[in-house]
Amino acid sequence: MTTTLFLGDAPLTLDDVRAVADCGQTVALGAQAQQAISASFDFLLHSISAGKHIYGVTTGLGANVDTTLLHTQNDRHDEDLLQAIQRRIPLARAVGVGQQATPAQVRAIMLARLAGFVQGASGISLPVAQTLLAFINEGIHPRVPLIGSIGEADLAPLAHIGCALIGDGEAEYQGTVAPVSALLNQTGLTPAPLRGKDGLALVSSNAASVGLAALLLHDAARLMNAHAGAIALSFEAFRANISPLTPWAARMRPAPQQARTAAYLLALLEGSPLLQPGSARSLQDPLSFRCVAPVLACVCHAWLNARAAVELELNSTDDNPGLLAESEQILANANFDATHLALALESLGLALARHAACSGERIMKLMSPAASGLPRFLTRHAGQTGFATLQKTVSALVSDIAHHAQPLSPLTMPVADRIEDYASQAMGVVAKTTRLLESLRYLVAIELLVAAQALDLQASPRPGRYATALHDKIRARVAPLDEDRASAGDISVLADAIMQPEWLAGQAVLLETS
Repeated sequence: MTTTLFLGDAPLTLDDVRAVADCGQTVALGAQAQQAISASFDFLLHSISAGKHIYGVTTGLGANVDTTLLHTQNDRHDEDLLQAIQRRIPLARAVGVGQQATPAQVRAIMLARLAGFVQGASGISLPVAQTLLAFINEGIHPRVPLIGSIGEADLAPLAHIGCALIGDGEAEYQGTVAPVSALLNQTGLTPAPLRGKDGLALVSSNAASVGLAALLLHDAARLMNAHAGAIALSFEAFRANISPLTPWAARMRPAPQQARTAAYLLALLEGSPLLQPGSARSLQDPLSFRCVAPVLACVCHAWLNARAAVELELNSTDDNPGLLAESEQILANANFDATHLALALESLGLALARHAACSGERIMKLMSPAASGLPRFLTRHAGQTGFATLQKTVSALVSDIAHHAQPLSPLTMPVADRIEDYASQAMGVVAKTTRLLESLRYLVAIELLVAAQALDLQASPRPGRYATALHDKIRARVAPLDEDRASAGDISVLADAIMQPEWLAGQAVLLETS
């Protein structure tokens, strides 16, 4: 991708974040965005000169809000002191621990913070915003530990990026980790001098949670689109009854997204013998088949809510205080609270866990002669193991998914001398939902593997066009299980393949990310 993303010209989408994170797209500040940034910064300087008390600029932060750090006399202030105050803000908050963010994750975080700057309420100086922009375009990725935020502004992870902008800490560049100071020299960039409110603006945001959530939702959409195909393949292999997918079922109870989800699955079954009267194995299937549409609809509904929450954050500002130049307001606010984002992602995790439980049961039913009429464990040879032991992996994955779907406790440890006595824990919710999705990726791969094998053993007529094409796609990567063999490699191959854009080539998608 060679096009440039101009921030401020149009609302950011999940696709935009993914494109920048994957290093395929450069970023620029549109003219309107530059004007908005400059206007907010000029208003900040005017307010400082006028002797206004400004949180994090003339005062301390958190419990230190009662401490005045900067005085103005005769429209003058100590600029060196102000720069020292702002420089100390990221340095004192670079306290993250744990796993380092990947380059793609760091790029998503930096883009999310820039997206907040262009709203024109941060009070950031244009040179600092441009330095952050240069880090994205040059491929300089600060080392960002992922543990340290409680979701009331991602202070710790963003502070590590802020430190890099002033030449402190380490960063990854072209696959090598080196001191930021050396990388700045290598790329011809200079450390950003922090003025006005720059230090606070760099860290006072939930951009880490938002950037990572955007990547999570993009991956979730890709995975759920692939899983819908696996469901269609399982329907064909099981000879499931498609009655619950018919439009009349959703009209009886128009639950959110159910009609659209059922219609989507029916479209994947176009041309299938299942659409012919009398072709179903049973009048009523196990619930893991029969309830596919309402359960998948819950996933879609939760995903759409989470997408709305993320895109709201990508296209607004969570700065405190907000510098509103047009109305000349310095506005203390609570827009740094990410509870709405955390709850949307919690809901998505719970929906995915229920969806995963159904997937696990469909896999088990396909292996059961009593349920599917197919050979036990889908082996061609009596006495061989087939996919028997794979059931344990399925059980472990479903349990792991259920574990990571458990909500984080709303009870949090107060910090900042108990001034900050509530926390959304958005960053933790993003982290556990990301881990949930990783386990679900393997579960989807296993359902594809098992459904393809079941279809090979099914004596019914040729399946519909989509199932035939999907089966061929699987068999191009994984051979049928004719004799007992290790299946771990087969699972990994499919788990990687389903996350590639080409896996869905020619398939209409259930969840859109553009």
